[in-house]
Amino acid sequence: MLIILLIGIAAFGMAWMPAVSKRTGISYSIFYVLAGVLLYRFFPGSIPSPIPEKSDFLLHFTEITVIISLMGTGIKIDRPFSIRNWMSPLKLISTAMLLCIIAAFLMALGIFGFDPASALLLGAVLAPTDPVLASDVQVGPPNQKGKSETRFALTSEAGLNDGMAFPFTLLAVTLAVEPWNKDTLVSWLAYDFLYKILAGIVIGYLLGRATGYLVFRISRKYSFLKTRDGFLASSLTLMVYGITELAHGYGFIAVFISAITLRHFEKEDGYHDDLHSFTDQTERLLVGILLILFGGSLVSGILAPLTWKMAAFSLVFLLLIRPFAAYASLFTGRFHFKEKLAISFFGIRGIGSIFYLAFAFKNTTFIYEKELWAIVSFTILVSIVMHGITATPIMKYLKENIPAEEIPE
Repeated sequence: MLIILLIGIAAFGMAWMPAVSKRTGISYSIFYVLAGVLLYRFFPGSIPSPIPEKSDFLLHFTEITVIISLMGTGIKIDRPFSIRNWMSPLKLISTAMLLCIIAAFLMALGIFGFDPASALLLGAVLAPTDPVLASDVQVGPPNQKGKSETRFALTSEAGLNDGMAFPFTLLAVTLAVEPWNKDTLVSWLAYDFLYKILAGIVIGYLLGRATGYLVFRISRKYSFLKTRDGFLASSLTLMVYGITELAHGYGFIAVFISAITLRHFEKEDGYHDDLHSFTDQTERLLVGILLILFGGSLVSGILAPLTWKMAAFSLVFLLLIRPFAAYASLFTGRFHFKEKLAISFFGIRGIGSIFYLAFAFKNTTFIYEKELWAIVSFTILVSIVMHGITATPIMKYLKENIPAEEIPE
């Protein structure tokens, strides 16, 4: 019964959270984490422990939250795909993301004395910008004019790089169970990297295209097939994700690609707003519950292994490594340097990192599991507070001082 009450409270409060965040200038994620801290501090033992211990619940709950978020993220991106139009996010998921993984890997080896598998896992789970908690710096609903390069880059990066982190997570899992050799690396590159990414892209595109054709073309000929139900977005999410995972591709990539593909069928049609609205409401419900559980975990022992070195690493990663890597990758971009600085700063860590860690620990045992939970949890906490407080004023400053570029047609 207390679980039902927790869900009810999270859902009830989330109905007003966007307005509260807009009025206060503080991200709603901070309020929900604080609620979780207070709830578990004053009522310990009254509700299930939020501490992750190879939990199927944590793994699948974060999984469903991320894929719903990826669908919503894709649906609200108006800019059509081309190498030129998408140069910023493509640079971020290649150069910047790889630099972050390498830097975290080397620091974990040298400073913490982690084994290679644990060090690589730390880099893989912290590298991607989170699509779930980054809503304050993302683009708005479909067909909203004047979307800035900053919002576009952060939105599309968050949509793409959650799937791109998977190969490196799987490599860490592989290294935890067998020695690193040429055969292992070749197998990883051919199957976990190339095949799974390509499978996700192809399946996502085909299913998104087929859905768009059904919804916007066939339904014109056969009126009984016409629908305006927003839950189509969620059902498409589950279908695409399930089919892709059965084909051993990356479902995260497929869901985002299908959303982008569907979005560019009849771009001006108001149905896209219905799809976005439904995914946004579903996502906020799931996120509210997860943030309360995360807040509870902070006062229930997950940070117990944290040392000053680990805390310092989290700050260095958020304030130096991610900003430097992102700015270096965007240096040649033809847009304002202040936007480059903003994109570099808002490398938000969140629910995706929790999923990857839960996924890795579910598949094998790592030597430094408790330490990894502590570092990742502290990094997410710092990101939530730091980015949650600064997102509104920084984005407001950019909007007032840097004209938004028109979206390419």
